[in-house]
Amino acid sequence: MSRLGAVSLLVRDYDEAIAFYVGKLGFDLTADIDQGRKRWVTVTPKGGDTDLVLAKATTPEQVARIGDQAGGRVWLFLETDDFARDHAAWTAASVVFREAPRHEPYGVVAVFEDLYGNAWDLIEPAKGETV
Repeated sequence: MSRLGAVSLLVRDYDEAIAFYVGKLGFDLTADIDQGRKRWVTVTPKGGDTDLVLAKATTPEQVARIGDQAGGRVWLFLETDDFARDHAAWTAASVVFREAPRHEPYGVVAVFEDLYGNAWDLIEPAKGETV
């Protein structure tokens, strides 16, 4: 058996990223370990099992890629069991959605931005479908 345990996301600042992912999106802060020169910070969507490693950019090349890790394309796909609930809560929390929710054969979806402008899909898969 294999699974994707974590995905790294370049961030400008650990604490501002934690405030967004935990404070606005409701992710769990699953690790925040000071390692001296850097921190090991992970957040995980509620009920999820893949961590998002918040990796502070430290080189000019890394800093240049904050908010553009996928060249402007949707990069991460966050599944929900209740699209309407999460869309309403995140809209109230000032999360930026690039579009109105739309119904596709695979589910209800809308593209949103994280605090750096990375594009994500919030999606409630159609019954029997996974993304």
